Amino acid sequence: MLIKPSHYDDQGYVIQWRRAWVPSNSLACLYGLMQEARERQVLGADIDIDIHAYDETNTVIPVHRIIQRIRRGGGGGLICLVGVQSNQFPRALDLARPFRAAGLPVAIGGFHVSGCLAMLPELPPELRTAMDEGITLFAGEGEGRVIDLLRAAHAGTLQPLYDFMDDLPDMQGQPLPFLPPEVVRRYSTMPGTFDAGRGCPFTCSFCTIINVQGRRSRYRDADDVERLLRANLAHGIRQYFITDDNFARNRNWQTIFERIAAVREELGVRFSFTIQVDTMCHTLPGFVERARQAGVSRVFIGLENINPANLQAAGKKQNKIANYREMLLTWQRARVTTLCGYILGFPGDTVESIRADIELIKRELPLDVLEFFCLTPLPGSADHQTLHKAGVALEPDLNAYDLEHVCTTHPLMTKAEWLGIYREAWDIFYSRDHLERQMRRIATFGRNPLRIMQTALQYYGCIRFEGVHPLQGGFFRRKVRTQRRPGFPTENPLLFYPRRIGEFLWTYSRFLVYAFGVWRLYRRVRAETRPKDGRVPAPYMDTALRDPGAQRTEDDPLDTKGSADSALVAAK
Repeated sequence: MLIKPSHYDDQGYVIQWRRAWVPSNSLACLYGLMQEARERQVLGADIDIDIHAYDETNTVIPVHRIIQRIRRGGGGGLICLVGVQSNQFPRALDLARPFRAAGLPVAIGGFHVSGCLAMLPELPPELRTAMDEGITLFAGEGEGRVIDLLRAAHAGTLQPLYDFMDDLPDMQGQPLPFLPPEVVRRYSTMPGTFDAGRGCPFTCSFCTIINVQGRRSRYRDADDVERLLRANLAHGIRQYFITDDNFARNRNWQTIFERIAAVREELGVRFSFTIQVDTMCHTLPGFVERARQAGVSRVFIGLENINPANLQAAGKKQNKIANYREMLLTWQRARVTTLCGYILGFPGDTVESIRADIELIKRELPLDVLEFFCLTPLPGSADHQTLHKAGVALEPDLNAYDLEHVCTTHPLMTKAEWLGIYREAWDIFYSRDHLERQMRRIATFGRNPLRIMQTALQYYGCIRFEGVHPLQGGFFRRKVRTQRRPGFPTENPLLFYPRRIGEFLWTYSRFLVYAFGVWRLYRRVRAETRPKDGRVPAPYMDTALRDPGAQRTEDDPLDTKGSADSALVAAK
C-alpha cells in the first residue's frame, strides 16, 4: 500500500479536498517502481504484488479496510508512507500506528527522513519515536532499492533504518512515474507528473533539494519522457507538472522539448506542461521558444526576494533583480503564465519594507501570480542545520513547518507581526486595482485577461476563503469528524455537522460574491481591450511593460534596490 499523507490544519483536521490541485510525484515514482517489481515477479512466480495508491489530500484513507484486505490476502503486506515532508510527519505517524497495532510492517520515506539524516549529527526525537514503535525509516531514493525492501518485508526481516543518502541512483532507464487513472481522476484536471531530473547545482540556504537529492544533477533522457507521454495518453492524461527543481539546468532540456514537440505534431495532441525554472532561464538560447513549442503553458519561478542583501545572505546568488523584468516579459511574449514564489521573513525584512517591496513588484514586474511563503528552517536545509547547531529555539511541532507558520524568531519582527504581514501580503498583491492592471498587461500580449481572473480565484481565493496555501489547495474542502489530530476532541455529530454546513455556506457565499466582482472586472477589461468595429484600442503601457533594453536611469528601482530603506524610498 502506497500512501501519501496530508497534514493537519490549525483545528486538527486533515487538509483534504474533493479534488486536490497538486499531484504527488513521489507517489507516482513509487507506484512505477512497484509495477516493475510486480512485472519481474521479484517475490516468486506464485506471489502477486497487489498495488494500491492513496493521496490523502483527496482521499479518506480507509485504514481498517486496508488492514482487512491484507488479512484476507494471507496477511502479507507493506504499508509505505511516501514523500513525507516535515509538516506531514506527525500525520504520517498517526496513520502508521493502527497499521503497526495490527502487526503490519510500515516504512516511512521522504524529505523529512532524508533531510534529517543528511544534515543532523543524530536522529531527532520524532525519528527515534518512529523506530521505537517498529516503523522502518527509509532515507534516499527508491530506484534500485524498492525490490530489496519488498523482499525484506515479505521475509519479515525489515531493518529499522535504510540509509542510501550517500548513494543516489542514476535516472536513465529507471521505471517511469505512473499513477492509475482511478487515482489521477481525484485531482482537478487529471494531471500527470514526472521528474526529468533531480538535484540542483545552486546553494540556497533555505532549500532541502540540494541536501536530499544532491547538487549533482541526474537526468532522464528524451526516450524516457516520450514513453511516459505515450503510455499516459491512453488514459487521457495530457497535462503535466514536471517536478525538476530547475528544468532550465537539465542538460537534456533541448532534446526533451524537441521530442515533446515532435510527439505533439505526430499525434495531434495538445500536451500542456508546468515547469520550474530559475530567473536566468531566458538567457539560454532558444529555451523559452522551445518550451512554448513543447506546450509549456505555466512556469514557476523562485524570485524569493527583491532585496539583494537578503538574496546574498540566503545563497541565492543566481538571482539578479535587474533581470527580472526582462525575464518576465520574455515569458509574457511567449504567452506563458508566470507563477512566482516570494519569501517573507529574511533577516532584513520589516513589516514596512515588505509592504513597500510588494508595491514595488506590482509596479515594476509583469508577473501573473505571486505566492507568498514564510522563511522556514526546514529540516534538511542549511538554515535548519545552522540553527540546530547554535541551539536556537525552533518550533517543536513539525506540523507547523508548512511555510505558512512562523517556526523561529526574527531580529526585527515579532511572531504576530510576521504572521500578520504574511496574511496582509496576499491582500496587497491581489488588490482589485492590481488585478485590473494585470488584466490590461496580458491583453497587450494577445492573452485573454480571463487568465488573471482564474488565477486570482484559485490562488488568492484559496488563502482568503479557506485559509490554506494554494500549494495545498483544491476544490471543496472536506473535513472528516473522526479523523482529527490526537489531543483535539472528537466533536459531537450534533454539533459538528451543523457547524460544518454553516462553515461551507459562509465560505462559498463569500467566495461567490468575490468571484462575481472579479468577473465583472474581467468583462469590463475584456470589452475595453478587444478590437471593436474594426478599431484596435490604444495599447496599454505602464512601467512593468517598459522595454528592458531601453537605457535605465540612475534611480531605476530595480537597479538601486539594495536594502529595506531603498525599497521604502523607491515606493514613495
